[in-house]
Amino acid sequence: MLTLIARDLRIGWASGGIVNALAFFLLVTILFPFAVGPDTALLARIGGGVIWAAALLAALMPVERLVGPDAESSVLDQLALRGVSLSAVAAAKIVAHWLGFGPPLMLAAVIAAGLLGLPGATLGTVELGLLIGTPGLAALAVATAALVTGLRGAGSIAGLVMLPLAVPLLIFGAGSIDGGMGAIKLLGAVSLLLLAGAPFVAGAAMRAGME
Repeated sequence: MLTLIARDLRIGWASGGIVNALAFFLLVTILFPFAVGPDTALLARIGGGVIWAAALLAALMPVERLVGPDAESSVLDQLALRGVSLSAVAAAKIVAHWLGFGPPLMLAAVIAAGLLGLPGATLGTVELGLLIGTPGLAALAVATAALVTGLRGAGSIAGLVMLPLAVPLLIFGAGSIDGGMGAIKLLGAVSLLLLAGAPFVAGAAMRAGME
């Protein structure tokens, strides 16, 4: 398990997918104030939602490389022949994907909060929400990647599949800024549900793709 996690992390950094996702996250948060204007009160009010929307898109960016390359190079076949559960492989990919973009994204959110003029208390709530919600985003990304592997235009299809399913995370994540602990608990429930189900969905999709 640890070997699979380390391998996926190494591939993510080597391919530049993690760096690109973080750069995209910061680019969105940098450009947004230019589009809205210099109204600091407005930016502070909607800044949390902007950070969550950017986090969702950043999690979606590397979807094509999460499962597809391993399926094409027969790595999944070799693991299955060795008796490794594909659900366990999916779980390892979820952990690696989260470690690759979750903590760095939380650090980048500090810069984004400064650009958007978020007060310290709001930043703390945003960081707590990201800590709870980004594992769910990682789980959803891996499950989506497994479902679209082998399809033509997999990246575009992944967006169509993942974005609607991520709406609850986005709503409760952004809503936690004003909704308090109630929204945080709902965010945690959705994230746990995705973490519990995604490895089995992804594992079944990988198994179907090998047949």
